[in-house]
Amino acid sequence: MSPYGRKNSPRIVIAGAGIGGLTTALSLHAAGLDDVLILEACPNLRAVGAGINLQPAAVRELTELGLAKALDDVAVATARLEYHHRYGGLIWSEPRGRAAGYNWPQYSVHRADLQDILLSAVRDRLGPESLVTGERLARYEQGRGHGRPTVRAYVAGRPGPLSCDLLIGADGINSAVRATMYPDEGPPLGNGISMWRGVTEGPPFLDGRTMVIVGCNARVKAVAYPVSRPDGSGRCLLNWVVESRTADGLGDEDARGGADWDRSVPPQEVLVHLEGWRSDFLDLQGIIAGAPRIGRYPMIDRDPLPAWTDGRVVLLGDAAHPLYPTGSNGASQAIVDARVLAYALAHHDVDEALARYEADRRPQTTLLLAAHRRLEPDPVLRQVEALAPNGFLDIRHVLPEDRLDGIKSCTRQVTGVDATALNARSSWSVAV
Repeated sequence: MSPYGRKNSPRIVIAGAGIGGLTTALSLHAAGLDDVLILEACPNLRAVGAGINLQPAAVRELTELGLAKALDDVAVATARLEYHHRYGGLIWSEPRGRAAGYNWPQYSVHRADLQDILLSAVRDRLGPESLVTGERLARYEQGRGHGRPTVRAYVAGRPGPLSCDLLIGADGINSAVRATMYPDEGPPLGNGISMWRGVTEGPPFLDGRTMVIVGCNARVKAVAYPVSRPDGSGRCLLNWVVESRTADGLGDEDARGGADWDRSVPPQEVLVHLEGWRSDFLDLQGIIAGAPRIGRYPMIDRDPLPAWTDGRVVLLGDAAHPLYPTGSNGASQAIVDARVLAYALAHHDVDEALARYEADRRPQTTLLLAAHRRLEPDPVLRQVEALAPNGFLDIRHVLPEDRLDGIKSCTRQVTGVDATALNARSSWSVAV
């Protein structure tokens, strides 16, 4: 049971109804902390986004929240990760999820489907009144109420502040909570790589459960994986991303959010980067040409922070540690954040809980951020590109096996905990 008890739990406001914010609300509820209000800036929560991957560490947490069946119904259990040369040739292949020894699968899923699962669970368990849309948190101030620390959360358009005992900033990379905490930080940081993303209906490739990465960031890199099972016609939804360091790359205005991220671009803007690419299992050019919508985005993150807490205010997910999307890790880390924070709040007073949460999560995500910035395992892939610019038939003729085996350690660096450690770790579920 929470030290507050169900009738005396702290009033908690969560800024942001994304994956991190919704998982936080569900985790708090499961821990016996029921007085939760989620503020979401978008007036209408609609199905948006593309595919994402959930690492086994995150799937474990969603399973312990009772969402395993709902997730399995809409997601693909990823079985393998493969790296390929842009002109043909398998560089590296490794098992993922249960096939790699985890007790939980790795899932590829459409972000909108995951969002719907979390949103439905929040409304069912916490009540529809727990989520208010069209309410954008603008800033906060520390205060006191009835002799105890409080927070005054100012919402755009509201005449007065909303008081709470704890404010959780889960409002993304352009977080207003983070901006209040660190007003001089400035915009997100870009690395000069542009990304094009889309979801296309098409035939599954390989075993229908494999994520493929083709090329490297020295030139152009592409990622593709299914986010749905085949339908009656044998087709599924394929998520794809193309990354390139382009001369007309997105600038500072785009990094700070000034660009129109909802703008759709024509397929030719992407296809020009893939001229001559070939594959005997994946028609990447055809998939891109058939996409109903293609978005273009900058690859951005932020420097690690010296602290995630300010009094009774704390950051979570992309608001705390935005990562390059190179390790299938953004949503997964937000889910883990949510569970660790709720567990700490269930066992300690607010101040001690926030200190424990930050001591656990901030060092880990700082290491992940550094690995993502190195674009692991891109250094090995660049070496393959340099040694075999026209492709190959057998990778062992290009690099020795021990050098290739380094890819495995690189992928672990950008995906977090290994199978043995995750399987052995005690649960963060709370008996209430």
